[in-house]
Amino acid sequence: MGQATGSGRFVRIGIAVAALVALVGIGVALATTVGDIAPAPDSNALVVEEPTTRPIDTLEAEPEAAQDDDAEAPTEEAAPPVPTPSTAGALHVEGTQLVDAAGEPVQLRGVSTHGVAWYPQYVNQEFFTELHEVWGANVVRLATYSAEEGGYATETSDRAALNDLVVQGVKYAAAADMYAVVDWHTLSDANPATNQWAAEEFFRMVSGALGDADNVIYEICNEPNGTTTWADIKAYASAIIPLIRANDPDAVIVVGTPTWSQDLAAAAADPLTDANIMYALHFYAATHGDDLRKTLSTAVAGGLPVFVTEFGICEANGAGEIDYASANLWVRLMNELNVSYICWNLSNKDETSALFKPGCAKTSGFALDDLSDEGLWLIDTLKSPGFSREDVALARAEVKPNAAGSEMLVSAEGTLQWTFQVADRWEEDGRTFFRYEMAGSNYGAGVKSWSIDVPFNGEITLEDAWNCEASAKGKNLTLANASHNGKVAAGEFVRDVGFIVSGPADLAVVEY
Repeated sequence: MGQATGSGRFVRIGIAVAALVALVGIGVALATTVGDIAPAPDSNALVVEEPTTRPIDTLEAEPEAAQDDDAEAPTEEAAPPVPTPSTAGALHVEGTQLVDAAGEPVQLRGVSTHGVAWYPQYVNQEFFTELHEVWGANVVRLATYSAEEGGYATETSDRAALNDLVVQGVKYAAAADMYAVVDWHTLSDANPATNQWAAEEFFRMVSGALGDADNVIYEICNEPNGTTTWADIKAYASAIIPLIRANDPDAVIVVGTPTWSQDLAAAAADPLTDANIMYALHFYAATHGDDLRKTLSTAVAGGLPVFVTEFGICEANGAGEIDYASANLWVRLMNELNVSYICWNLSNKDETSALFKPGCAKTSGFALDDLSDEGLWLIDTLKSPGFSREDVALARAEVKPNAAGSEMLVSAEGTLQWTFQVADRWEEDGRTFFRYEMAGSNYGAGVKSWSIDVPFNGEITLEDAWNCEASAKGKNLTLANASHNGKVAAGEFVRDVGFIVSGPADLAVVEY
């Protein structure tokens, strides 16, 4: 890891219309500043401020569109075709590009294990097949720490077991039609030469077992750091690469770069002369921004083949805050450059960069509820075929307050703006009941009918509704006008409308 993270779709409303000032009589004060609707004191329209780390789907939009309401709506665009060993064959390097057996550029997108000595349970056939078929990944990285507790070069290491697990992991990946990166995870030992003896043993044995595999890529030093120079790394690589080539002459080999695999310029100035070599760049989106993105662009433009073998969307220590905007800009750039990328990490560790929630003990069969915020972001970014885009958007959505008395601006449909209030909640027979009261205000042209879809974060049962037509299915509630209140002229209101639903105690309206 890095050095020491139509009607019915809810959108945030940013409208400044002077005519709305006339609505102050019902307790809603609307700011005239362009782009904001602000509640007056004691208002029943509570506008929740947009959090800076709100998930946004802007990977195909211009960067400045990140604050655009339409840019936040989940797109239905399908994921691009995913090259796999069965379709692309053994990979090699041409120029700056990773290419298939026919010389066509390919992009690998996938996930990294955490240290396999600590989290071996995720290296299993069922899960690797799920990674490909459900998540849409075409590469998995097998991280073998060198110097950390239980690492290959330590006294507590079971080296034979680690070798076997890595080799088996590559075979699981092949059976799942994925590529696999065998990663020698240099970190606290800083200079890969520190434990070069162990690296030589590891790569000699692993490449000997995998020399005939078409799906294997070797990453020979994860994140050289400290005072380690490119000259140090190059000398180490010159010792390790021949050991791999003796068993696997044509394999792609990725070499780490100084400063936790961020100094591409040093490698570009004095690259290795071997064929089928790529250079690692690692980033964590909340720490690394425009400067490192420029480093990537400059290196590729200069002819350096780069592979982002590890990244996270949080801070560089694997924890801390998530920066979705920076993460999306990174993905956009990597897609534009056709640079392959691997997300850190497959574990339930209590840290931001872990893809599973700490309480999740599963080793396969993961549902959206099992995934961390980064996990949900990754599923969304990969446009994972095994998950509904709508369900992913719902899982990532902001949850509205559900305590009695909570008030919220929920939706604007056409010219109608709706506010909801949790008027009451109570427990009965193991379920929680919520009574919502809603009011609509027409700030534009008159309408003859209205309807609104209200997504919740859990399964709901509709118990009652008044002055509207209502139906519930799964997590969604659909409300439409009754016969007497569908026509709403400009400047008029819809009042005395509401409903009662029941569900789990944390049931709440969500916004996406």
